[in-house]
Amino acid sequence: MVERVGVAGSGAGGAFVVPVVPVVQAPMAGGVATPELVAAVSGAGALGFLAGGYLSADRLAEQVAAVRGRTDRPFGVNLFVPGERGGDDALAAYRAELRPEAERFGVTLPEGDLYDRDDYDAKVRGLVADPVAVVSFTFGLPGAEEVAALRAAGSALVVTVTSVAEAEAAVAVGADALCVQGPEAGGHRSTHRVDDEPGTAPLPELVAGIARRVRVPLVAAGGLADGRDIAGVLQAGAVAAQLGTAYLRTDEAGTSRPHRDALVDPAFTATTVTRAFTGRPARALRSVFTEAHGAHAPRAYPQVHRLTAPLRAAAVRAGAPEAMALWAGTGFRHARTGPAADLTRALWDEARSATG
Repeated sequence: MVERVGVAGSGAGGAFVVPVVPVVQAPMAGGVATPELVAAVSGAGALGFLAGGYLSADRLAEQVAAVRGRTDRPFGVNLFVPGERGGDDALAAYRAELRPEAERFGVTLPEGDLYDRDDYDAKVRGLVADPVAVVSFTFGLPGAEEVAALRAAGSALVVTVTSVAEAEAAVAVGADALCVQGPEAGGHRSTHRVDDEPGTAPLPELVAGIARRVRVPLVAAGGLADGRDIAGVLQAGAVAAQLGTAYLRTDEAGTSRPHRDALVDPAFTATTVTRAFTGRPARALRSVFTEAHGAHAPRAYPQVHRLTAPLRAAAVRAGAPEAMALWAGTGFRHARTGPAADLTRALWDEARSATG
């Protein structure tokens, strides 16, 4: 049921496995990528992904077990690579700016040291002890020891990149494949440094440019919404297409009700790239919050993420989408309802029809 693709520099982990349906469900952190969603996508012949970001190692292990209880098909786990701390000096001013928002929702913004490593080391150890088919990395590069250990455990390794330079660096550390993320992507743009401004080259152009410089399989991500989009990136040289926003309204997704509704609400007309919620550039529906605070957020991740977390959670509880992080790619209006497996099969049928 799968095709194994040869990969330059592969070690004991083997090669990146391209699913029969060359669609990858994006590993959306924050509760969207539920075990039910991952299992449904993988069960339909594509590749589902758990999001390890913001989970403890123990909670991630529970979710891995939950997926295995629902499907015997391969799936992946994504990890956020911890970056160097910085931007703390500007946090106090941003906290003061957000205080009226917090008072409006009756929450207290956290103080003290807000930097953490997202339990990264423990999660790597857990995936070495209980390996999955694919481990992918966002926000940076895994270390040499992590690469060796995960490969020895049998996992293929994927690194998310946003530029040719990041792609070359990822291949140099031993990536078996790359997730090439274009500017149209919803949620975080995976620049390897929090200070970097993400590039603006359209996804097909970025895929083609990276394909000329590296010899590993490329998964294309960013703004893909339907079968025609999938066909386009496959023709540009990708071996698979990664979609996230397209799955936000499916039955199994953990998307909140206000977020689901906002995707079809005519009050939300466009997306914007903002640091307002987490300190990293991320694409969300343009809102009162992004317009008011985007220009003032410090480039400090995960500190800004932790600072705004209580405020965002309160906005969800209050059903106030204007203060929520409504992550969405540029194709958000095409997000469909229904079972994720049905959507996966429909997307692939559309892609094949688009290629004649």
